[in-house]
Amino acid sequence: MTTAVCPGSFDPFTLGHLDVVRRARAIADDVVVAVGTNAGKSALLTPEQRVALVRGALDDAGLEDVRVVAFPGLLVDLCRELGATLVVKGLRGGGDLDAELPMALMNRHLGGVETVFVAADPALGHVASSLVKDVARYGGAIDDMVPPGVGDAVRAALAPTADENGKDAR
Repeated sequence: MTTAVCPGSFDPFTLGHLDVVRRARAIADDVVVAVGTNAGKSALLTPEQRVALVRGALDDAGLEDVRVVAFPGLLVDLCRELGATLVVKGLRGGGDLDAELPMALMNRHLGGVETVFVAADPALGHVASSLVKDVARYGGAIDDMVPPGVGDAVRAALAPTADENGKDAR
């Protein structure tokens, strides 16, 4: 049995991410979505929110058999713990390959884990979590780029919180 891991920060989970998971499910017997913490990024959504949103999106998409886990450390350690021998990542373009290839080589070096890259669906190639957050931050429509419920969570996380004087506390 082949176990594949689809890792990411998923802040937020997008339709592009869902497409990659669906395609990973077609090539592996067992798929785990690994919601990680990227030390180089400041997350909008908590790890618990991200796990719940991913779980909901997978259930809605008929992918109830895909597991979702949070992990705080190295991907190779999680792969070792799960018995996973494969990592599946999506690529939107050359910039993604430039960022992902060194990580794939390091994962193979550290843990013997192979990475398979799948080309993004052309209809979703422009969708990136960072861009979704930017669009939402300025009041733009994002619901056509994320699974149901994710847009609401992003907007709620971006909503100003007022202090006792009615001023934005952020």
